[in-house]
Amino acid sequence: MRIAVIVGTRPEGIKLAPIIHRMNQEPLFKPVVINTGQHLEMLDQVLTTFFIKADYQLKLMRNTQTLEQLTADILTTLTPILKTEAPDLLIVQGDTTTAFAGAYAAFLLKIPVAHIEAGLRTYNCNSPFPEEMNRQLITRLASYHFTATDANKKNLIEERVPSERVWTVGNTVIDALLQVSSTSYEFPQELHKIIESDEQLLLVTTHRRESFEQMWKVYRAISRLVEENKQLRVLLPIHKNPLLRKQASIHLIQHDRIHVVEPLDYECFVHVMKRAYVILTDSGGIQEEAPALNIPVLVIREQTERQEGITAGTLRLVGLNVEDIIEETTKLLYDRREYEIMAQALNPYGDGNASERIINVLKGLNLKQNF
Repeated sequence: MRIAVIVGTRPEGIKLAPIIHRMNQEPLFKPVVINTGQHLEMLDQVLTTFFIKADYQLKLMRNTQTLEQLTADILTTLTPILKTEAPDLLIVQGDTTTAFAGAYAAFLLKIPVAHIEAGLRTYNCNSPFPEEMNRQLITRLASYHFTATDANKKNLIEERVPSERVWTVGNTVIDALLQVSSTSYEFPQELHKIIESDEQLLLVTTHRRESFEQMWKVYRAISRLVEENKQLRVLLPIHKNPLLRKQASIHLIQHDRIHVVEPLDYECFVHVMKRAYVILTDSGGIQEEAPALNIPVLVIREQTERQEGITAGTLRLVGLNVEDIIEETTKLLYDRREYEIMAQALNPYGDGNASERIINVLKGLNLKQNF
């Protein structure tokens, strides 16, 4: 069974790596890995960590490239590759431009599509943008849908996706996380002082496109938190987006307990997460990963598609209001009971065996009959 796997961003690489690894162990499968280069440097680090070599390196991302240009470039470049390789199935993951354009190209060529991490919804097409629209469109284009939770499956059933085409398997990000977090790791010298200090570590990540113009509020809140809490140290791996970097330089105070660093490779980031006391993030993947490490997560978004984490108590939605961010973070710093409730809540996103379940389903598919 020839299976094309398209990947373009770091989160896709992390979540698809366990599946690619398992396919390489099965004589039945012949995986073809196509890297669009949407996050070229960051993705290459992930693929190297998991010893995966892409069969195609497209390197399509350019400076000042718009979403519509990237979509067009992926479609026009990927189509001849799919015609040449003639895969029996294309696997896409999540809700990126790479995933949408890949699914659409395959659909036009009548190649069945399997969607990993299907069924996430906010039903607000501007939040997250463009991811919410991407994943809804991928649902219409895909033949097979692998969801992380029963709630995600319920979303698809309510959208009239046939139930026999939907499987709840957990999230493959937990497979990857457990593999990497179980290994020993030596931090780079520049991170030693930060990680090994006695202060409580607040790990912060910001990257959501729809929140760019309001992210200054997060940086203001961080500055006040450090000034008001002598035992707090902040680590912010800064996203490469120039607007975010400019806002951080303006609104983050210069302080010896605020550390703004370049993006960390995946292995390093996992081990940093293990050392964090609280994580403040707008990342979807971290909302799934951190609870598996028993780290409370405060979500700096107005809404999240990962409602299971809110219900389970592993996540708390704090939005982009300065006072709310400060209040909820301070509560976790000083109220041990509040902290333990979040840290000990059961992670709803899987047990580390999602990729095995996906492989078992793929083995039983009759692809030509089911397209």
